[in-house]
Amino acid sequence: MQSKTSKKFQVSSDIFASLSQRFINLIIDTVMQLLLFFVVLMFMVANAQANGDVTFISNLEKNTILQYTITTVISLVYYNFFEIVTARTVGKYLTQTIVVDENGEKPNHETILIRSLCRLIPFNALSFLGISGRGWHDTISKTYVVNKNQLEEKKRLFYKDNAV
Repeated sequence: MQSKTSKKFQVSSDIFASLSQRFINLIIDTVMQLLLFFVVLMFMVANAQANGDVTFISNLEKNTILQYTITTVISLVYYNFFEIVTARTVGKYLTQTIVVDENGEKPNHETILIRSLCRLIPFNALSFLGISGRGWHDTISKTYVVNKNQLEEKKRLFYKDNAV
């Protein structure tokens, strides 16, 4: 006979973040990444000027591969840093949402890396048009963005009700 304590909490759709919360997360996190891009760009320009490279800006304007590489690296660093450390980005803090695994726990860093890499899939943003309200970066990484307070309350009640 299985004991009650071995039963694990499972995330359910009633605590999923709404599409509007997810959209606000996207907007805020995009603005944060743009700010980070601006800081990195200013650092690169200052470094180029200090080294006497007067052609850096014109080379950067013409080199779309370099531009794409910089923005990709910034995106990966942004999402990986925040979601590995806190399971929340700036947008998720403001909307009171959090990324979790199927048991409502903080995902491990490998899962977050997969999640972040999946954000680079072309048309990932369109994957939210489905019924589930989960994007490809959620489904492929087996993660969920949920309302933090609702998650904590449901977990508290679940483990209270399943205590020995």
